Amino acid sequence: MDSRHIRSLRLTPSQFDVIATLGDTSGLTCAELSTATLVTKGTLTGVLDRLEEKGLIRRTPVESDRRSTRICLTAKGEELFRKIFAAHTAFLRPYFERALTAAEADQLRLLLLRLRQSFLEAPSS
Repeated sequence: MDSRHIRSLRLTPSQFDVIATLGDTSGLTCAELSTATLVTKGTLTGVLDRLEEKGLIRRTPVESDRRSTRICLTAKGEELFRKIFAAHTAFLRPYFERALTAAEADQLRLLLLRLRQSFLEAPSS
């Protein structure tokens, strides 16, 4: 990932990871988000604070576990996700097209989706 490109979107790499991970989900707990983004819980708290200040995420208590908080994108966060995801995909496309055949790209996509699902299903620690 090119951090200059991420910064041109006015996000830090960690903020981008969080927005991209939360996109197309109904929200994740902090533990799930930390696992999926590989951002430590300590660092994640600061990242979430800044995203909340920007009005991009909201924190809501998990009813079944009052110690947990579910993180969701706000409408503004969803809009930003759609914008940055499209921009980042367009930025990365030439790299993938040079390196992989169409069949290899399809196989990679399936493998990455499987890996993502594994992260999302990982037990909270």
